[in-house]
Amino acid sequence: MEGAVDDFVQELKKQIIEETKAAYGEIAYQRWRNPLFKGAMDNPDAFARLSGGCGDTMEIYLKFENNRVKEASYQTDGCGSSNVCGSFAAEMSIGRSPDQLLEITEDAISEKVGGLPKDDEQCALLAAQTIHMALNAWLNRPETPDG
Repeated sequence: MEGAVDDFVQELKKQIIEETKAAYGEIAYQRWRNPLFKGAMDNPDAFARLSGGCGDTMEIYLKFENNRVKEASYQTDGCGSSNVCGSFAAEMSIGRSPDQLLEITEDAISEKVGGLPKDDEQCALLAAQTIHMALNAWLNRPETPDG
């Protein structure tokens, strides 16, 4: 009996993986399995937290050097699509100037991800909006005495 249950679980797992790949595509699936740039950042130059209409919360952390993003990371309490979109948004931020950060839009993230199911498209919007909020925080930071 135990072997039959194990076989059932393995077959179910395989089916879930195949359905996920079919729904999200290989690029999003691989990033979901191995998210990059995930985690809080110590002493970011810019930070934003935004909650989407679906209830997911996205956080973006940015460090700048010479007016370009040197490091970026994200955190989310959301679904797999939020994780994938946050990961790609952080990756897309690195090396960009403030003006170029504005080019990270819902459509740009969706294109990079390879498309999302209709119900998850708001995750790309949430990631893009959070990047823009972090940029706004950086642009409106208080001046420091030495700089």
